[in-house]
Amino acid sequence: MTAPTKPPHGGPADARSTSPLGEKSSLSGEHLHSPVIDWFDEHARDLPWRRPEAGSWGVMVSEFMLQQTPVNRVLPVYEQWLARWPRPADLAADAPGEAVRAWGRLGYPRRALRLHGAAVAITERHGGDVPTEHAQLLALPGIGEYTAAAVASFAYGQRHAVLDTNVRRVFARAVTGVQYPPNATTAAERKLARALLPEDEGVAARWAAASMELGALVCTAKNETCHRCPIADRCAWQLAGKPEHEGPARRGQTYAGTDRQVRGKLLAVLREAHGPVPQSALDRVWHEPVQRARALDGLVADGLVEPLPGGLYRLPLTRPSGT
Repeated sequence: MTAPTKPPHGGPADARSTSPLGEKSSLSGEHLHSPVIDWFDEHARDLPWRRPEAGSWGVMVSEFMLQQTPVNRVLPVYEQWLARWPRPADLAADAPGEAVRAWGRLGYPRRALRLHGAAVAITERHGGDVPTEHAQLLALPGIGEYTAAAVASFAYGQRHAVLDTNVRRVFARAVTGVQYPPNATTAAERKLARALLPEDEGVAARWAAASMELGALVCTAKNETCHRCPIADRCAWQLAGKPEHEGPARRGQTYAGTDRQVRGKLLAVLREAHGPVPQSALDRVWHEPVQRARALDGLVADGLVEPLPGGLYRLPLTRPSGT
């Protein structure tokens, strides 16, 4: 989420930003960097992955856990995870099913398998140290462009565009003057993010963390608090009168009754068990047999559950193929 150390920064260089439409933006990066970074210096949350002792592994673990999961749910699991597996090699030496077990109810448990796979690769390819180069990070299994950029920026203070939902929303409002960014990240957004990056590496890393925190605490999806925003007086959306969203309808995610809920119930039984679980124990967690079977088949296909002879199931002891 942010660099664990606080590099000094002076006046950031002109980012020469352009809007996604190719027009010259009235808000070049130099007008945004200092107020947002100064706000961050004063208001940033004290989170464990932001402390120097977290190191690059702590930053990587936090980035996996924070995808689609709020900070308050991540904090206790993060602390337990780092206490158990303080280095990538510690996690790599354990069974992937133990990572799934420790993931608990964070949701989207395939992230646990991907983090385990990344730990194995770090141990085998990089001597147990999280690599410093963006290309090396991107080559790790389970790591995409966002996570590679985030770890390189927040752990190593490098200059990368780190585009999560919060940052995209800040840029959409402050620079392009719309309430929400597109549903999926576009090439225009990536171009804008690169254009807004300060030239100095340390300042760029601080900017990435600060703009993300601004979106998380102030420029939120609902009930934004513009009176607390350090760039409200130069925000394109605010200056335009905060026009309503005109793009595709933004549908909230449902959970009750979905296959995802059933998968969670099945995994909960396996996490709490000390050995293989019979089919009958899994059958009790959901009344509808077709959906239950589909959810279980999906867990097996994703490598989150291993079927055994005799109708037994367990968390995986071996890595799924392709990780």
